[in-house]
Amino acid sequence: VQLQASGGGLVQAGGSLRLSCTITEGTFTRYRFGWFRQAPGKEREFVAAIWSGGSPIYADSVKGRSTISRSVAEKKVYLQLSSLKADDTAVYYCGASTAVVSAIRSPSMYYYWGQGTLVTVSS
Repeated sequence: VQLQASGGGLVQAGGSLRLSCTITEGTFTRYRFGWFRQAPGKEREFVAAIWSGGSPIYADSVKGRSTISRSVAEKKVYLQLSSLKADDTAVYYCGASTAVVSAIRSPSMYYYWGQGTLVTVSS
């Protein structure tokens, strides 16, 4: 599976951004897809995940102001971020996993990663 993240950029606090993850190889519906982020000096942390037949899940830090979605036809996974804060500044990564749902928040359960896209929120 190959993934490519895009859509990052510089945005003012309170603004919105939509990140995209394009899956160029592999059977799209086989995988659970997650968005993670990593700020400088910090560990990679879970943001949101989505998969066939289940409801999306979110980290508490973004719940209520983010939406993960997917397009099977386009083989894309999206992350809409709203009401952005300075704390949201990070490199955002999309990943693909076949792990069970109970483990889907752990980055170690993801076998495939995109290259990351930088989101910078200015205050």
